Parts: sequence; C-alpha cells; structure tokens
Amino acid sequence: MSTDLGIKALFEPNSVAIIGATPTPDKIGNRIMDNIVHYLVGETDKSKGFQGKIFPVHPKAEEIMGLKAYKSILDVSDEVDQAIIVVPPQFVISVLHECGKKGVKAAVIITAGFGETGKKDAEQEIVKIAQSYNMRIVGPNCLGIYNPHIQFNGTFADEAPQKGTLAFISQSGALCISAILHSNKVGIGYSHFISIGNKADVDDADLLEYFADDYKTKCIGLYVESMPDGRKFFEEAKKITWRQPIVVLKSGRTSYGAAAASSHTGSISTQDASYEAAFKQAGVYRAKEWFELFDVAQAFSTQLPPDGEKIAILSNAGGIIVISADKAADVGLKLATLSEETIAKINEVCPLTWSKQNPVDIIGDADHVRFRKVLQILVDAPEVDGVCPLFNPGSRAVPDKVADAIYQVSTTTKKPIVCAFVGMDHLEAFKWLNYKGIPTLPSAERAVIAMKALVDRGKFLRRENVDSLTKKYEGCK
Repeated sequence: MSTDLGIKALFEPNSVAIIGATPTPDKIGNRIMDNIVHYLVGETDKSKGFQGKIFPVHPKAEEIMGLKAYKSILDVSDEVDQAIIVVPPQFVISVLHECGKKGVKAAVIITAGFGETGKKDAEQEIVKIAQSYNMRIVGPNCLGIYNPHIQFNGTFADEAPQKGTLAFISQSGALCISAILHSNKVGIGYSHFISIGNKADVDDADLLEYFADDYKTKCIGLYVESMPDGRKFFEEAKKITWRQPIVVLKSGRTSYGAAAASSHTGSISTQDASYEAAFKQAGVYRAKEWFELFDVAQAFSTQLPPDGEKIAILSNAGGIIVISADKAADVGLKLATLSEETIAKINEVCPLTWSKQNPVDIIGDADHVRFRKVLQILVDAPEVDGVCPLFNPGSRAVPDKVADAIYQVSTTTKKPIVCAFVGMDHLEAFKWLNYKGIPTLPSAERAVIAMKALVDRGKFLRRENVDSLTKKYEGCK
C-alpha cells in the first residue's frame, strides 16, 4: 500500500470534518453532511453511512443531524484525518491554515472559484499551505470522494456507486455524476471514485500507485482534460501497467476540444499526438469515447486477457453477425477459424441452416439451451481464445435464461467472455450479468471493441514477459 499517509487519508479516513456543514436543507454543505452520515441523501439509516468519527463545523449551529457541531476545526479534541471544505472561496485559505494547525492529513476542497476562473495565485497559495503543513489537497472545484467499501460518501451527489473493482478518477465533477447514473443503471461497481477537480496538489499520477497496490482494485479508469506533469504520469504508469490495467479518456484531442478544456478547468492542452504515443509506450489503453472508457475498464476489471488473439462471435441474429464481423475488421480483431471438430459438435445442436463458420449464427429460433451448448463448445475449442455472445431480443430465448446460460459457461473457463444484449430491452438480465462479472453491453460493436482491448492487453503482457496472469488478476473469474 502507498506510504503517502495523506493519500491514504483520502480513501481510508478514520475521522472526517465537514467544514461548511449546515443544517439548511439543499445547501451543498448539508448534502455532503447527509451523504457522510447516511451514504445517500434522503436515507435515514445511519448504519449505511460512514462509521468513523464525523465532525460538522459551522460558526453558529450547536448540532447538525444529531452530531455536535464545532465553530472551528481547532475546537475538535480528537484527531482529524480528512477535512472536506465547502466554504465560500474567500475563506478557504484561512480554513486551510486551521486544518494544517490541527494536523489534518488531507483536505478535499469542494469550493470552486480558483484556477478555473483565472485565479491562479489563490490556487498556488493553497499548494504552499498544503506543503508547509505536509497536507495533501484534492481540488479545488471538485465533487468529492467515494469509497463504497467503507461506506464513505464525501460528495454532494444524489446517487452513490455500487461496490466493485474499478477505481475511477475524473477531472470533471459533472461527468462523475453521469458515470454514477450510467453505472448504477447497468450494474458496474467501483472500488473507489474520486473527482479530482483542478489538481492543484494531488493529481492523477499520485493516485496510480495507491490504486495499483489496492487489492480491491482490478482496473484504473480516468477521465482527463489536462496533465500538468505528463512526464510524472507516464513514468508512474509504466511502473504499474504490467500488473494493473489503466484506461484513459483524454479529451481535448482537437483544437475545439482543447479550447473547451482550457475554459473548463483552466488547463492548456498540448499536441495530442505526443499523448497518443506516450499512452501506447506506457501500455495505457486510450479510449476515444465516454462509453468506451467504461466498457473497456469493465472488461479489464472482470476478465483475464486471452492467451491468444483469435475470437469467436456467437449470435441468434444474422444482422448482428454481419455488424459484428464488420466491426471486428474495423478494429483489427482476428476471428478464429473453426476446426472440423468444432463444426461437427455445433452441427449436433443446431439446425443445418446455422452459419457453419465464425461468426456463429445459431439462427433466430435458438433457445437458451442451444445458446448454452454452442457457447460451451466455443469456449472449449482450442482454436478459440475468447468469445463474444451477442443476444438479440424478440426470439424464442428467454433473456433471464440466456443470461444464466452465459454465466454458467463462464464458470467453466478462464477465457474472456464479453457479451451484448442488443438494445438493452431486458435490463434486469443485462444488469444481472454485469453484477456477476460478465461485461454486458448494449451493442455488438461495443462488445467487439471491449474484446479487442482485452486481446491487446494480452499482447502487451506477453511482450512484457509477464507470467502467471491469473495471479496478476486475483479476483477475476
């Protein structure tokens, strides 16, 4: 685990002070306090919230949500690991000094109005204060931090993510909220979730080592608009990508995007080609789209990369077969050539009209039994290194039973399986598979892209001569 006690205090605090907590409903300080105490705004059961010590700080209130309130953090007699600061910007500097005098290890500055608005001097003053007290700072201008594994929700969001194995870092607080809504809808879980804001002090690279050493984390995903110290990031990434996959969506690829990034967080984007080359050299997967970031991170955090590069595609719909074959060609995913033995086995369970080749079209009247039998044949075939089962609704097959069939087959193999339930009409079956650790996506194209990422991950590890992949992916199926 990282030896940086400040970073550890961000994700594993024993005590937290909310400076700017308020009894006034709908204020950000009230929402954060509510989430700390109950884990989710509107919840009433305190057993679901943070179980460490909680110290609300407010200049006038005697108590907030049943807890004693303090006029200053200096009035708290206990040690305080983390302070969440949600006061007007003109008070942040004085509050930070008080945190430093108190011995706070880490502070999360929710307050905006610093570098992103051109006030660079004030942001630099924050860094000086942090350094003088040996205190780490997240923000300013951020949403906050989640650690679902200890029921810690230090944000002002309405929803909280589920437990899982993906650590997510975002420079945008608003996109954090979108990520949570998307993930809760489809069944993706997180080990940690952090909105990093302006990155005045703690940046992406500071967090890589912590997450790489965290046994609950199987993949690190990042949304990045700027990298003030790109060299530091890539040097750190090179140290860990052989044991911990990293997926990055680096925006600002175009002149329009770079200009938007500058106005959003006060950052200046450099030439994108240099980033592209550095990502490849470091073994970092670069997503080009928002959903690709989560699709690939989900695949990395639940599936072992294949030992080879040849993939089988299985579907009950001819149109999906054609679409997936085109996308496989587009992204360079190699399709396995089925052996005569494999074809003979599929002949025994499919009508004569099945495709007789890969992609494997088992015909629209396929039920869950046929789906399971053919999928088992494919994962057992020595010429196949991974399988993409792509289910089309509206057939004889019952979605819940197809989902169970896919899961049952997955327990018999270490080969990667990446699914699509096209259209996501049957959301419960779709979500259940994701909860079971089988990445399931709403389109054939997205499933193919995620599988290609796993193939490329396997090639990278073989190039780096990494052995015993199962040990490196402890916790995967």
